[in-house]
Amino acid sequence: MRIIRGTAPGALRLAGRGQELSGEARRRLKWMDYYENHRHNARLTCRHFDISPQTFYRWRRRYSPRQLRTLEDRSRRPHRVRQPTWSPELMEAVQALREQYPRWGKDKLVVLLRKEGWPVSTSMVGRILRRLKQRGLLVEPLRRPLSARQRPRPRPYGVRKPKEYVASRPGDIVQVDTLDLRPLPGVILKQFTARDMVSRWDVLAVHTRATATSASSFLDAIEQRMPFPVWAIQVDGGSEFQATFETECQRRCIRLFVLPPRSPKLNGQVERAHRTHTEEFYELIDLPDTIPELNRLLQDWERVYNTIRPHQALGYRTPLQAVLQFQQQEVT
Repeated sequence: MRIIRGTAPGALRLAGRGQELSGEARRRLKWMDYYENHRHNARLTCRHFDISPQTFYRWRRRYSPRQLRTLEDRSRRPHRVRQPTWSPELMEAVQALREQYPRWGKDKLVVLLRKEGWPVSTSMVGRILRRLKQRGLLVEPLRRPLSARQRPRPRPYGVRKPKEYVASRPGDIVQVDTLDLRPLPGVILKQFTARDMVSRWDVLAVHTRATATSASSFLDAIEQRMPFPVWAIQVDGGSEFQATFETECQRRCIRLFVLPPRSPKLNGQVERAHRTHTEEFYELIDLPDTIPELNRLLQDWERVYNTIRPHQALGYRTPLQAVLQFQQQEVT
């Protein structure tokens, strides 16, 4: 058998030297063998294997018959890797905020960092978070099992919101809904959530049951803890929003808009708020044994949500800042 340039076919070389190559490297070795056996005709080799001449010549320059591993892919990692430019103090500040608010990402954390005087960009906060995770200094909290299912029930149709009625200021429309909390098997609590559509201001309260009486008492919390008058409330057709609740809205001169059946998307803001409160509050705490203690913790989170947490929908302002801006515009 004739050996060209002191080399044997690829299979013989692999067997004789005991070199194990990847599938890609073996495929490139076939290129080189074909090229050697066809009078170094590069164009014919490229047509036969359906590869570009640039690709073939690049691997041909790299190829060494005595070292077949030259046909393996090389690392594309740059020789000089960009080194962190942030200070240890900034890293500690990011870590402290993330541990305090585990569900908040770089876009929200950068707002709080700038308030504390750190001249930092959003991308740098993201790199710091990634570095903390790589070093094992930042561990994501485990999700706590909590069911938040809603069982829609067909209810009589009420007053639908007129098409011409548009929420343009805080209090024009407050969406109200309930969230199922299942901390223990067989234990079901009900969280009432009120979300102002314009300012994203939320009011939260937990009751043992979702009844018309508890919904009526939740109206007191809405009027007391929302820093603006409420002109209209929008609810689904649940039984808790009928009877006493409807009478109480009429007595307080609050318009009541009832969604048509099977239309939770029309209350989309408060539905999305349930997910936020579940991920950023309930999944991060050990639920207390009593309802009053849970409501106390919930009001603390409500304060954080309304006055500290940046909201992407508000241009990373807080609901409090949005309310103050609307009030200032009305004065001027």
